[in-house]
Amino acid sequence: MNKYELAVVVSAKIEDDERAAVVDKCKAYIERFGGTIVNVEDWGKKRLAYEVQKMKEAFYYFIQFDADSTAPEQIENRVRIMDNVIRYLCVKRDAE
Repeated sequence: MNKYELAVVVSAKIEDDERAAVVDKCKAYIERFGGTIVNVEDWGKKRLAYEVQKMKEAFYYFIQFDADSTAPEQIENRVRIMDNVIRYLCVKRDAE
């Protein structure tokens, strides 16, 4: 099992419950592909470095998980097409 972190930038134009549903869906994808969620960090609303889809702010979430090496690709393929996800990035974390 490798350690990964999925960063998800969610639209600020949606309601709180819709935003929570987006994060829950990301967590469900991780578990679906054999991952174990270690930690979820909600960084809240932050200003974007540049305008994306006419938005200047968005909500940032960081989901740390353990999974096999094939899981990140599968997860990214699903997150890529999700509505209300502006940007995402899945990276391998260093062993601590």
